[in-house]
Amino acid sequence: MSGDFGPHVIVPSALDFVRRYPDCRLLLVGDAAKIERQLDGNSAGLQIEIVHASEVVGMDEKPSTALRKRKDSSLYRAISLVSESKADACVSAGNTGAMMAMGRYLLRTHHGIDRPAIATALPTSSGSSYMLDLGANVDCNADHLLQFALMGAVLVETVEGIESPRVALLNVGAEEIKGNEQVKLASRLIQEHSHLNYIGYIEGDDIYAGAADVVVCDGFVGNIALKSSEGLARLMGRSLKTAFHRSLYRKFIGFLAKPVLNELQQLMDPSRRNGASLLGLQGIVVKSHGSANSACFGHAIEQARAEVVRGFSHKLNERLSSLF
Repeated sequence: MSGDFGPHVIVPSALDFVRRYPDCRLLLVGDAAKIERQLDGNSAGLQIEIVHASEVVGMDEKPSTALRKRKDSSLYRAISLVSESKADACVSAGNTGAMMAMGRYLLRTHHGIDRPAIATALPTSSGSSYMLDLGANVDCNADHLLQFALMGAVLVETVEGIESPRVALLNVGAEEIKGNEQVKLASRLIQEHSHLNYIGYIEGDDIYAGAADVVVCDGFVGNIALKSSEGLARLMGRSLKTAFHRSLYRKFIGFLAKPVLNELQQLMDPSRRNGASLLGLQGIVVKSHGSANSACFGHAIEQARAEVVRGFSHKLNERLSSLF
C-alpha cells in the first residue's frame, strides 16, 4: 500500500511474478477493496491471496510512532505473517525506518547481531558487488562493521553462489595507515576471522571496478555513496540524451549508437538490482525503492525468492551460531 504508487504498481508486478514463478504463492497485504480493483479479475487460477489491513504507514511517519500505533497497517501485518511462519518473506516499498523497527520487534535479530543492516547489489565491471550498510545504522562501532562483513559474506555465498567472496572495508585510502580509529579497529577484527576472505581497504572508485564482492561501511557513508551513485547515473543518462538531440547529425549518430547506449543503460539501471535485504533479522525482509515501477518491484520480489529458495536465513543462523 505504500511507496510512491501503492497497488497501482505492486499488483501488476505481483501478477507478472506468479505467472513466471507458478510455484510461488503471494499474499497481497493491504486495503482489500483497492487491491481487488487493481486485480480486476486477472488473478483467476493464480496463487494470489489478499490479506486485509486497514491502515498504512506514512512514508514520513516516525518508526517509533508506526510501531506503537500502526498494528493493523499493511507493513506490520506483512512482517507478522513472516514471524508467524505464514509467509517465507516480506517485500515492501514502504517506510524503511518503520520496516526496520517492526522487523526488529516482530522477528528479532540473529544471535550475535546487534543491529540489522541494509544491503543491495551494485553494478561493477565484472558483475555486481554487495554493499552494506546503506542507511539503517548511521553510527556504527567496529563490532557492528565486523557483523556486517559476516552477514554480507553469507549473503553473497548464498544468493550469488560465490565461494569465499572478497570482503573489503570502504575507506578514504587503501593504505593501512588511512582511516579513522573505528575503521582501523574493524579491519583488525575482520582479519581475526580467518574464514573471511578479507582483502583490506578499498576506496570509493574501486566499488564499480569490481575490486570486492562485499563492501562494508557504516550507514552514513553507505547511504551517501549509494545516492551519489544513483544521481550520477541519472545525470549521465540525461546528458547523453541531450547531447544526441542537439542536431540532426547527432540524432543519426545516436541512432547508430543505440545498441551500445541500451547496453550501457541496462548496466547502470538501478531497477535491475532493486531489492535491498534487511540482514540480521530472523526472517527475510526485502526493501524496494519507493519510486519503483512494476518491473523494478518485480526484481525485489525475485531477490526475496532467491534468499528463500537458497536458504539464506538458515545458513546465516548456522554461520553465526558457530562464531558467537
